[in-house]
Amino acid sequence: MRSWSIPIGRLFGVELRLHLTFLFLLMYVWFTQTAANGTAMTARVMALVGMVFGSVVLHELGHAIVAMRSGVKVRGIVLLPIGGITFMDETGQHTGKSAARDIRISAAGPLVNLAIGVGAAAVCVGLLHMNLLARPFILPQNLPKSFVWSNLFLGLFNLLPAYPMDGGRVLRSLFAQKMDYVQATRKAVTIGQGFAALFMVAGIWSPWLMMIGVFLFIGAQIEDRTALFQSVLETVKIEEVMLTDFSTLSSADTLEDALSKAVHSLQDEFPVIRGSDLVGIISRQRILDALRGGNGYVQGVMSRGFQIAQKSETLAAIFRRIGTKGLSLVPVVDGGRLVGIVTMQNLTHSMALLAESRKLQREE
Repeated sequence: MRSWSIPIGRLFGVELRLHLTFLFLLMYVWFTQTAANGTAMTARVMALVGMVFGSVVLHELGHAIVAMRSGVKVRGIVLLPIGGITFMDETGQHTGKSAARDIRISAAGPLVNLAIGVGAAAVCVGLLHMNLLARPFILPQNLPKSFVWSNLFLGLFNLLPAYPMDGGRVLRSLFAQKMDYVQATRKAVTIGQGFAALFMVAGIWSPWLMMIGVFLFIGAQIEDRTALFQSVLETVKIEEVMLTDFSTLSSADTLEDALSKAVHSLQDEFPVIRGSDLVGIISRQRILDALRGGNGYVQGVMSRGFQIAQKSETLAAIFRRIGTKGLSLVPVVDGGRLVGIVTMQNLTHSMALLAESRKLQREE
Protein backbone atom coordinates (compact mmCIF):
# COMPACT_ATOMS: atom_id res chain seq x y z
CA MET A 1 0.00 0.00 0.00
CA ARG A 2 3.01 2.30 0.26
CA SER A 3 3.81 2.15 -3.45
CA TRP A 4 3.18 5.49 -5.18
CA SER A 5 1.30 6.94 -2.22
CA ILE A 6 2.05 9.44 0.54
CA PRO A 7 0.75 9.46 4.15
CA ILE A 8 -1.73 12.21 4.99
CA GLY A 9 -2.78 11.22 8.52
CA ARG A 10 -4.92 8.79 10.48
CA LEU A 11 -8.68 8.64 11.03
CA PHE A 12 -10.28 6.35 13.63
CA GLY A 13 -6.87 4.72 13.98
CA VAL A 14 -6.70 3.90 10.24
CA GLU A 15 -3.76 5.18 8.18
CA LEU A 16 -4.80 7.36 5.23
CA ARG A 17 -2.55 7.58 2.18
CA LEU A 18 -2.98 9.66 -0.97
CA HIS A 19 -2.12 7.98 -4.26
CA LEU A 20 -0.02 10.14 -6.56
CA THR A 21 -2.69 9.89 -9.28
CA PHE A 22 -4.71 12.33 -7.16
CA LEU A 23 -1.94 14.89 -7.68
CA PHE A 24 -2.04 14.10 -11.39
CA LEU A 25 -5.78 14.83 -11.37
CA LEU A 26 -5.14 18.10 -9.56
CA MET A 27 -2.62 19.21 -12.18
CA TYR A 28 -4.89 18.14 -15.05
CA VAL A 29 -7.90 20.03 -13.70
CA TRP A 30 -5.73 23.04 -12.93
CA PHE A 31 -4.27 23.34 -16.44
CA THR A 32 -7.47 22.58 -18.33
CA GLN A 33 -9.66 24.92 -16.28
CA THR A 34 -7.20 27.80 -16.07
CA ALA A 35 -6.57 27.51 -19.81
CA ALA A 36 -10.31 27.76 -20.43
CA ASN A 37 -11.30 30.27 -17.75
CA GLY A 38 -8.09 31.99 -16.64
CA THR A 39 -6.52 32.15 -13.19
CA ALA A 40 -9.65 33.79 -11.74
CA MET A 41 -11.14 30.29 -11.39
CA THR A 42 -8.17 28.92 -9.42
CA ALA A 43 -9.93 28.96 -6.03
CA ARG A 44 -13.01 27.25 -7.41
CA VAL A 45 -10.89 24.62 -9.20
CA MET A 46 -9.13 23.84 -5.93
CA ALA A 47 -12.48 23.66 -4.15
CA LEU A 48 -13.81 21.26 -6.80
CA VAL A 49 -10.84 18.90 -6.37
CA GLY A 50 -11.22 19.21 -2.60
CA MET A 51 -14.88 18.15 -2.86
CA VAL A 52 -13.95 15.09 -4.92
CA PHE A 53 -11.27 14.25 -2.36
CA GLY A 54 -13.74 14.62 0.52
CA SER A 55 -16.28 12.43 -1.26
CA VAL A 56 -13.66 9.70 -1.78
CA VAL A 57 -12.66 9.88 1.90
CA LEU A 58 -16.30 9.48 3.01
CA HIS A 59 -16.71 6.60 0.55
CA GLU A 60 -13.77 4.71 2.03
CA LEU A 61 -14.77 5.50 5.59
CA GLY A 62 -18.10 3.82 4.80
CA HIS A 63 -16.17 0.66 3.91
CA ALA A 64 -13.92 0.93 6.95
CA ILE A 65 -16.71 1.48 9.49
CA VAL A 66 -18.80 -1.46 8.22
CA ALA A 67 -15.66 -3.64 8.10
CA MET A 68 -14.74 -2.81 11.70
CA ARG A 69 -18.33 -3.43 12.84
CA SER A 70 -18.10 -6.82 11.11
CA GLY A 71 -14.93 -7.69 13.03
CA VAL A 72 -12.53 -7.15 10.12
CA LYS A 73 -9.27 -5.35 10.90
CA VAL A 74 -8.70 -2.32 8.65
CA ARG A 75 -4.99 -1.63 8.12
CA GLY A 76 -5.11 1.40 5.87
CA ILE A 77 -6.76 3.28 3.02
CA VAL A 78 -5.17 4.47 -0.22
CA LEU A 79 -7.21 7.21 -1.90
CA LEU A 80 -7.56 7.24 -5.71
CA PRO A 81 -9.56 9.79 -7.75
CA ILE A 82 -12.18 7.15 -8.68
CA GLY A 83 -12.52 5.81 -5.16
CA GLY A 84 -10.00 4.17 -2.93
CA ILE A 85 -8.57 0.88 -1.77
CA THR A 86 -9.21 -0.23 1.79
CA PHE A 87 -6.64 -2.74 3.00
CA MET A 88 -8.11 -5.27 5.41
CA ASP A 89 -6.87 -8.43 7.11
CA GLU A 90 -8.57 -11.13 5.08
CA THR A 91 -8.18 -14.88 5.21
CA GLY A 92 -7.99 -17.29 2.32
CA GLN A 93 -11.06 -19.26 3.46
CA HIS A 94 -14.27 -17.78 2.08
CA THR A 95 -17.73 -19.14 2.81
CA GLY A 96 -21.25 -17.96 2.11
CA LYS A 97 -21.23 -16.12 5.43
CA SER A 98 -17.97 -14.30 4.68
CA ALA A 99 -19.18 -13.51 1.15
CA ALA A 100 -22.29 -11.85 2.58
CA ARG A 101 -20.07 -9.85 4.95
CA ASP A 102 -17.77 -8.79 2.10
CA ILE A 103 -20.76 -7.72 0.01
CA ARG A 104 -22.02 -5.55 2.88
CA ILE A 105 -18.59 -3.95 3.21
CA SER A 106 -18.36 -3.38 -0.54
CA ALA A 107 -21.84 -1.85 -0.76
CA ALA A 108 -21.21 0.60 2.09
CA GLY A 109 -19.00 2.97 0.07
CA PRO A 110 -21.33 3.53 -2.91
CA LEU A 111 -24.32 3.84 -0.57
CA VAL A 112 -22.55 6.63 1.33
CA ASN A 113 -21.94 8.59 -1.89
CA LEU A 114 -25.45 7.97 -3.23
CA ALA A 115 -27.00 9.05 0.08
CA ILE A 116 -24.89 12.23 0.12
CA GLY A 117 -25.70 12.93 -3.53
CA VAL A 118 -29.45 12.46 -3.08
CA GLY A 119 -29.46 14.57 0.10
CA ALA A 120 -27.45 17.35 -1.55
CA ALA A 121 -29.74 17.20 -4.63
CA ALA A 122 -32.80 17.67 -2.43
CA VAL A 123 -31.21 20.77 -0.89
CA CYS A 124 -30.17 22.20 -4.28
CA VAL A 125 -33.59 21.68 -5.84
CA GLY A 126 -35.75 22.44 -2.80
CA LEU A 127 -33.89 25.44 -1.39
CA LEU A 128 -31.74 26.77 -4.24
CA HIS A 129 -34.20 25.95 -7.05
CA MET A 130 -31.29 24.67 -9.12
CA ASN A 131 -31.64 22.81 -12.43
CA LEU A 132 -29.39 19.80 -11.85
CA LEU A 133 -30.06 18.25 -15.27
CA ALA A 134 -28.45 21.06 -17.28
CA ARG A 135 -25.05 20.19 -18.71
CA PRO A 136 -22.22 20.19 -17.87
CA PHE A 137 -22.87 18.33 -14.63
CA ILE A 138 -19.53 19.04 -12.96
CA LEU A 139 -17.86 22.40 -13.34
CA PRO A 140 -16.06 24.78 -10.95
CA GLN A 141 -18.50 27.63 -11.63
CA ASN A 142 -21.29 25.74 -9.81
CA LEU A 143 -19.85 23.93 -6.79
CA PRO A 144 -23.15 22.79 -5.16
CA LYS A 145 -24.23 21.12 -8.40
CA SER A 146 -20.76 19.61 -8.81
CA PHE A 147 -20.93 18.22 -5.28
CA VAL A 148 -24.22 16.47 -6.09
CA TRP A 149 -23.03 14.90 -9.33
CA SER A 150 -19.54 13.97 -8.13
CA ASN A 151 -21.10 11.89 -5.35
CA LEU A 152 -23.71 10.34 -7.65
CA PHE A 153 -21.06 9.49 -10.23
CA LEU A 154 -18.73 8.02 -7.58
CA GLY A 155 -21.53 5.90 -6.14
CA LEU A 156 -22.80 4.61 -9.49
CA PHE A 157 -19.36 4.11 -11.02
CA ASN A 158 -18.22 2.01 -8.08
CA LEU A 159 -21.13 -0.38 -8.67
CA LEU A 160 -19.56 -1.49 -11.97
CA PRO A 161 -18.32 -5.12 -11.86
CA ALA A 162 -14.83 -3.79 -12.63
CA TYR A 163 -12.34 -4.75 -9.94
CA PRO A 164 -11.19 -2.96 -7.80
CA MET A 165 -14.47 -1.04 -7.93
CA ASP A 166 -16.97 -2.22 -5.33
CA GLY A 167 -19.06 -4.09 -7.89
CA GLY A 168 -15.89 -5.98 -8.83
CA ARG A 169 -15.28 -6.78 -5.16
CA VAL A 170 -18.75 -8.30 -4.95
CA LEU A 171 -17.90 -10.35 -8.03
CA ARG A 172 -14.62 -11.46 -6.41
CA SER A 173 -16.49 -12.56 -3.28
CA LEU A 174 -18.79 -14.73 -5.39
CA PHE A 175 -15.84 -16.23 -7.29
CA ALA A 176 -14.03 -16.94 -3.99
CA GLN A 177 -16.77 -19.36 -2.94
CA LYS A 178 -15.87 -21.63 -5.85
CA MET A 179 -12.11 -21.22 -6.19
CA ASP A 180 -8.93 -20.18 -4.40
CA TYR A 181 -8.98 -16.60 -3.10
CA VAL A 182 -5.98 -15.52 -5.19
CA GLN A 183 -7.47 -17.10 -8.32
CA ALA A 184 -10.77 -15.34 -7.62
CA THR A 185 -8.94 -12.04 -7.25
CA ARG A 186 -6.98 -12.53 -10.47
CA LYS A 187 -10.16 -13.41 -12.36
CA ALA A 188 -11.86 -10.26 -11.05
CA VAL A 189 -8.72 -8.23 -11.87
CA THR A 190 -8.80 -9.51 -15.46
CA ILE A 191 -12.41 -8.34 -15.83
CA GLY A 192 -11.48 -5.01 -14.25
CA GLN A 193 -8.60 -4.56 -16.69
CA GLY A 194 -11.04 -5.27 -19.53
CA PHE A 195 -13.21 -2.39 -18.33
CA ALA A 196 -10.09 -0.23 -17.99
CA ALA A 197 -9.19 -0.96 -21.63
CA LEU A 198 -12.71 -0.02 -22.76
CA PHE A 199 -12.53 3.30 -20.90
CA MET A 200 -9.12 4.07 -22.40
CA VAL A 201 -10.41 3.35 -25.91
CA ALA A 202 -13.40 5.59 -25.18
CA GLY A 203 -10.85 8.27 -24.36
CA ILE A 204 -10.89 9.02 -28.09
CA TRP A 205 -14.09 10.94 -27.40
CA SER A 206 -13.33 12.22 -23.91
CA PRO A 207 -10.00 12.61 -22.06
CA TRP A 208 -11.91 12.09 -18.78
CA LEU A 209 -12.81 8.54 -19.87
CA MET A 210 -9.15 7.94 -20.69
CA MET A 211 -8.17 9.09 -17.19
CA ILE A 212 -10.80 6.85 -15.59
CA GLY A 213 -9.42 3.90 -17.53
CA VAL A 214 -5.88 4.66 -16.35
CA PHE A 215 -6.98 5.04 -12.71
CA LEU A 216 -8.97 1.80 -12.95
CA PHE A 217 -5.99 -0.07 -14.39
CA ILE A 218 -3.68 1.24 -11.63
CA GLY A 219 -6.18 0.24 -8.93
CA ALA A 220 -6.47 -3.27 -10.39
CA GLN A 221 -2.68 -3.64 -10.40
CA ILE A 222 -2.46 -2.57 -6.75
CA GLU A 223 -5.10 -5.11 -5.76
CA ASP A 224 -3.40 -7.85 -7.80
CA ARG A 225 -0.12 -7.29 -5.96
CA THR A 226 -1.97 -7.18 -2.63
CA ALA A 227 -3.66 -10.54 -3.30
CA LEU A 228 -0.31 -12.09 -4.23
CA PHE A 229 1.22 -10.61 -1.09
CA GLN A 230 -1.63 -12.07 1.00
CA SER A 231 -1.13 -15.52 -0.55
CA VAL A 232 2.52 -15.38 0.51
CA LEU A 233 1.48 -14.45 4.04
CA GLU A 234 -0.98 -17.33 4.33
CA THR A 235 1.16 -20.12 2.89
CA VAL A 236 4.79 -19.41 3.85
CA LYS A 237 6.07 -20.63 7.22
CA ILE A 238 8.20 -18.46 9.45
CA GLU A 239 11.04 -21.00 9.36
CA GLU A 240 11.40 -20.26 5.62
CA VAL A 241 12.24 -16.57 6.16
CA MET A 242 13.51 -16.22 9.74
CA LEU A 243 17.07 -15.08 10.37
CA THR A 244 19.13 -17.94 11.74
CA ASP A 245 22.43 -16.08 11.85
CA PHE A 246 21.82 -13.52 14.58
CA SER A 247 23.43 -12.06 17.70
CA THR A 248 22.18 -12.36 21.27
CA LEU A 249 23.10 -10.59 24.48
CA SER A 250 23.32 -12.01 27.98
CA SER A 251 21.32 -10.54 30.82
CA ALA A 252 24.61 -10.44 32.77
CA ASP A 253 26.37 -8.32 30.13
CA THR A 254 27.23 -4.78 31.15
CA LEU A 255 25.83 -2.02 28.98
CA GLU A 256 29.33 -1.19 27.73
CA ASP A 257 29.91 -4.82 26.71
CA ALA A 258 26.47 -4.92 25.05
CA LEU A 259 27.26 -1.77 23.06
CA SER A 260 30.59 -3.24 21.99
CA LYS A 261 28.79 -6.32 20.66
CA ALA A 262 26.10 -4.21 19.00
CA VAL A 263 28.73 -2.23 17.09
CA HIS A 264 29.76 -5.43 15.29
CA SER A 265 26.21 -6.45 14.36
CA LEU A 266 23.74 -5.23 11.75
CA GLN A 267 20.84 -5.81 14.14
CA ASP A 268 19.03 -2.93 15.80
CA GLU A 269 17.44 -5.16 18.45
CA PHE A 270 18.75 -8.19 20.30
CA PRO A 271 17.21 -11.14 22.15
CA VAL A 272 18.50 -11.31 25.73
CA ILE A 273 19.15 -14.76 27.18
CA ARG A 274 19.98 -16.15 30.61
CA GLY A 275 21.59 -19.54 30.11
CA SER A 276 19.36 -21.08 27.43
CA ASP A 277 16.24 -19.14 28.41
CA LEU A 278 14.95 -16.11 26.51
CA VAL A 279 14.30 -13.41 29.11
CA GLY A 280 14.00 -10.12 27.23
CA ILE A 281 14.59 -7.83 24.25
CA ILE A 282 16.82 -4.77 24.06
CA SER A 283 17.50 -2.29 21.28
CA ARG A 284 20.73 -0.57 20.33
CA GLN A 285 19.09 2.80 21.06
CA ARG A 286 17.96 1.64 24.50
CA ILE A 287 21.55 0.63 25.34
CA LEU A 288 22.84 4.07 24.31
CA ASP A 289 20.14 5.89 26.26
CA ALA A 290 20.83 3.84 29.40
CA LEU A 291 24.59 4.39 29.16
CA ARG A 292 24.08 8.15 29.38
CA GLY A 293 23.07 7.54 32.99
CA GLY A 294 26.13 5.40 33.70
CA ASN A 295 27.14 1.78 33.14
CA GLY A 296 24.89 -0.99 34.39
CA TYR A 297 23.61 -4.41 33.35
CA VAL A 298 21.43 -5.39 30.43
CA GLN A 299 18.91 -7.12 32.69
CA GLY A 300 18.15 -3.80 34.36
CA VAL A 301 17.04 -2.00 31.21
CA MET A 302 15.85 -4.75 28.86
CA SER A 303 12.18 -5.09 27.93
CA ARG A 304 10.52 -8.13 29.46
CA GLY A 305 7.33 -7.66 27.48
CA PHE A 306 7.86 -9.52 24.22
CA GLN A 307 6.07 -11.90 21.89
CA ILE A 308 7.48 -15.18 20.62
CA ALA A 309 6.56 -17.19 17.54
CA GLN A 310 6.76 -20.88 16.69
CA LYS A 311 8.72 -21.66 13.56
CA SER A 312 5.73 -23.57 12.16
CA GLU A 313 3.48 -20.46 12.21
CA THR A 314 2.58 -18.69 8.99
CA LEU A 315 3.81 -15.27 7.97
CA ALA A 316 0.22 -14.01 8.23
CA ALA A 317 0.17 -14.76 11.96
CA ILE A 318 3.49 -13.05 12.68
CA PHE A 319 2.73 -10.09 10.40
CA ARG A 320 -0.55 -9.37 12.22
CA ARG A 321 1.24 -9.69 15.55
CA ILE A 322 3.92 -7.22 14.53
CA GLY A 323 1.35 -4.81 13.10
CA THR A 324 -1.08 -4.85 16.04
CA LYS A 325 1.51 -4.91 18.84
CA GLY A 326 3.92 -2.44 17.26
CA LEU A 327 6.81 -4.92 17.54
CA SER A 328 10.01 -4.66 15.54
CA LEU A 329 11.57 -7.99 16.58
CA VAL A 330 9.96 -11.35 17.34
CA PRO A 331 12.08 -14.29 18.58
CA VAL A 332 11.29 -17.65 16.98
CA VAL A 333 11.39 -20.73 19.18
CA ASP A 334 11.17 -24.48 18.63
CA GLY A 335 10.57 -26.70 21.61
CA GLY A 336 11.38 -23.81 23.94
CA ARG A 337 14.74 -23.20 22.24
CA LEU A 338 15.57 -19.94 20.45
CA VAL A 339 16.20 -20.84 16.81
CA GLY A 340 15.77 -17.55 14.94
CA ILE A 341 14.45 -14.02 14.88
CA VAL A 342 12.08 -12.08 12.64
CA THR A 343 12.34 -8.32 12.16
CA MET A 344 10.12 -5.98 10.16
CA GLN A 345 13.01 -5.22 7.79
CA ASN A 346 13.70 -8.92 7.36
CA LEU A 347 10.00 -9.61 6.67
CA THR A 348 9.71 -6.81 4.12
CA HIS A 349 12.72 -8.01 2.13
CA SER A 350 11.79 -11.70 2.37
CA MET A 351 8.17 -11.21 1.33
CA ALA A 352 9.15 -9.03 -1.61
CA LEU A 353 11.51 -11.75 -2.85
CA LEU A 354 8.94 -14.50 -2.27
CA ALA A 355 6.25 -12.56 -4.10
CA GLU A 356 8.55 -12.00 -7.08
CA SER A 357 9.53 -15.68 -7.03
CA ARG A 358 5.89 -16.75 -7.16
CA LYS A 359 5.15 -14.25 -9.90
CA LEU A 360 7.97 -15.73 -12.01
CA GLN A 361 6.71 -19.27 -11.34
CA ARG A 362 3.20 -18.24 -12.40
CA GLU A 363 4.48 -16.77 -15.65
CA GLU A 364 6.46 -19.88 -16.61
